[in-house]
Amino acid sequence: MKTILPAIRLSVVLMLICGIVYPMVTTAAAQLLFPAEANGSLITQNGKVIGSSLLAQEVNSPAMFQPRASNASYDPTASAGSNRAVASAEYIGEMNDKIAQLRQENPTLQQIPADLVTGSGSGLDPDLSPEAAKAQIPRISQETGLREQQLVELVEAHVQGRQLGIFGEPRVNVTALNLALTLELN
Repeated sequence: MKTILPAIRLSVVLMLICGIVYPMVTTAAAQLLFPAEANGSLITQNGKVIGSSLLAQEVNSPAMFQPRASNASYDPTASAGSNRAVASAEYIGEMNDKIAQLRQENPTLQQIPADLVTGSGSGLDPDLSPEAAKAQIPRISQETGLREQQLVELVEAHVQGRQLGIFGEPRVNVTALNLALTLELN
């Protein structure tokens, strides 16, 4: 009994600290310092939540910028990569199919940026390279009637640089870009 009661008391104290106090303090700090990020970086339009800037969303319209392919079918609860070896016949066949479809949808496309045919590790990456976004401009111009130069300027206005100036690559958030495109069309 001499060792059991102190062990029970210590367990209760640690459960309170680790299970209640610490989560409350970190949640409060996150809400105070980074409220948008702590709440999921939600994107709203006309007062309605339409997505998150952290997650890719499926786009079915040829008049909009297409995000990276998703092995998770754009389901945030099923984040997943393909886990296929790049030298496997299945992967090579899948890439050839994606390239053929991309060329059919974008007949003027000469160089194919890799992120237009490959998925990200999570399957939910919301960003494309600026080159991948610009590669879609002729198709979108034809579908919407907007001038290609106008679309180039729209893409360039949405390019985000490297994080802290050194990490990652320049990128374009497809959801934000499509929202801006929708505003251009209206």
